Amino acid sequence: MPGRRRQAILFTVLGIVMVALAVALQSVWVVVNWRFSVLLVLGSIFFLLLIAGVTLNSIFLVREIRKNEQHNAFLNAVTHELKTPVASIKLYLETLERREVPPEKRKEFYRVMLDDSNRLMNTIEQVLEASRVGNRDARGKQSVSLTAVVADCVEMAGTRHHLPDGAIHLERRLPTGDSAIVIGDAQELKSAVSNLIENAIKYRSGEIKVAIEVERLDGKRVAIRVKDQGIGIAQEELKRIFGRFYRTSGTAAQKVKGAGLGLFIVRSVAKKHRGRAYAASDGIGKGSTFTMELESVFPAKVVL
Repeated sequence: MPGRRRQAILFTVLGIVMVALAVALQSVWVVVNWRFSVLLVLGSIFFLLLIAGVTLNSIFLVREIRKNEQHNAFLNAVTHELKTPVASIKLYLETLERREVPPEKRKEFYRVMLDDSNRLMNTIEQVLEASRVGNRDARGKQSVSLTAVVADCVEMAGTRHHLPDGAIHLERRLPTGDSAIVIGDAQELKSAVSNLIENAIKYRSGEIKVAIEVERLDGKRVAIRVKDQGIGIAQEELKRIFGRFYRTSGTAAQKVKGAGLGLFIVRSVAKKHRGRAYAASDGIGKGSTFTMELESVFPAKVVL
């Protein structure tokens, strides 16, 4: 990783030096040949083309280096996320095969293996979902109740993480009878909301305390906000975190395992439903708020 960053810095510096050299040469040429107006015009045009070419080439090289860096980070993360649960399951199965394990211990082994299997399936689903939502071809659209989607995701997260009552608080800020209907893909919306809730749980700094709001903004938009009291996000990373494979650079964040696809899925789903996704945080250690705004139907006529 440091080597690739040095390469990016090298190409950036090289591009700046080449631009500076070109500017210097052009300035000298203009001073020497200021009387030849036609040559001056042609030289200026070629000079601008040269500058544009050097700049575009430098930008392209730096972007390619960053993409390769992100792909390598993604492969390392996914490999770890796949290898670790598989190795754990194999170890417990070998133990059960070779030894006589007491019933209580056997139940514990089964529970751990189920947790590892769920972790494995979650990683696979994340990769597949990221590939699918990246495709702009939309599947069949239907009327989807956001309140029902969010409620299902909250229940699923509580069951998966064995959360106590009150760990996730859901508040509906909607007019009476409005269930915030969105025309779109129910599975994709559920995946996006689940990712927001999972992130709030994974990146906690202590006790799990998550607040979720479903709010009617106006007649055409509805917002889902997920607020946590977790490790927070640096201001310069608030926009980057929605990129594919991107993971924050903070020490606390790096301890959390993942492939860097969750927020990319959230942003992609929001765009496909004519909305947007963004994050807010007061800084490291001060929690975060993730918002997904979607185009909706009001008043609601169909509830699924």
